[in-house]
Amino acid sequence: MSTVLVVEDSVTQREMITDLLKGSGLNVTIASDGVEALEQIQGHRPDLVVLDIVMPRMNGYEVCRRLKADPKTQDVPVVMCSSKGEEFDRYWGMKQGADAYIAKPFQPTELVGTVKQLLRG
Repeated sequence: MSTVLVVEDSVTQREMITDLLKGSGLNVTIASDGVEALEQIQGHRPDLVVLDIVMPRMNGYEVCRRLKADPKTQDVPVVMCSSKGEEFDRYWGMKQGADAYIAKPFQPTELVGTVKQLLRG
């Protein structure tokens, strides 16, 4: 079973995304900010990361850059999931190495479909 790390500082959003992914048969671990996410990934590499952008301590752009710069984690797919829905935000997210960008509020099927597609890829 694939493991997805959900990095989201909003408890409500984190629980919603976790429930969605668990409901589609995935194993889910959580982190509440970028620093915690990087610590967790060092200990246990997930199959995919769902990453919020606006978070305390370290934002999603920085987390994504660090993951993609590290040979041990550079091939872990990253789905950025953010309320920053402007074209520039999407462009910047992809430029940091994100494999997909989903703007909030999103359709549950969009998130689950994107995650499943990247896990297959």
